[in-house]
Amino acid sequence: MEDIEKLIDELQLYNHLTPEDIPDLDLYMDQVIQLFEKKYQDTKRNDDEKVLTKTMINNYAKGKLFFPITNKKYSQAHVLLISLIYQLKGALSISDIKTVLDKLNQKVVDDGFDLDSFYRSYIHLSEQNADTFLNHTKSSAKAVEDITNNLDEEDLAYLEKVLLITSFVNMSNFYRRAAEKLVDEIAEKKNNK
Repeated sequence: MEDIEKLIDELQLYNHLTPEDIPDLDLYMDQVIQLFEKKYQDTKRNDDEKVLTKTMINNYAKGKLFFPITNKKYSQAHVLLISLIYQLKGALSISDIKTVLDKLNQKVVDDGFDLDSFYRSYIHLSEQNADTFLNHTKSSAKAVEDITNNLDEEDLAYLEKVLLITSFVNMSNFYRRAAEKLVDEIAEKKNNK
């Protein structure tokens, strides 16, 4: 159980880029990268991993995942969209992310949509999801107690990790598949217009 608590701490489930983290002035690409690296450096799997690169941002721009920048500078809205892309890319394809964000980008550009409030709602939901995840993790760890007959501490720790891995992958698959279904609904609605 001690290993699980350490794992949970390392995941930094409540670490989000917030609107307050973003300066009130437009940023150059290098500044955007520095902002993400600083915020998410402790969430990287290893030291060689990059949170965000120029190539990634350029690919997002070419793929029209966010509205065009002005004078090589990224507004707060751009940074918030890049943050959403950063979170979505772990589970969705770039094509799916484009489908999801197309209308949101359009609303920001055409209607002056309040992306800040939308993003704050996303953070609120993320924190609720983190709470659910913590509860799930603790109940999964307790499940190992049912199979503890004649196991030494090392075997018990190993089996606990295997159960958690299978449980996490299972939940991840549920959520990814549900997200893909919703993406398909957005795409279908868009194609029928």
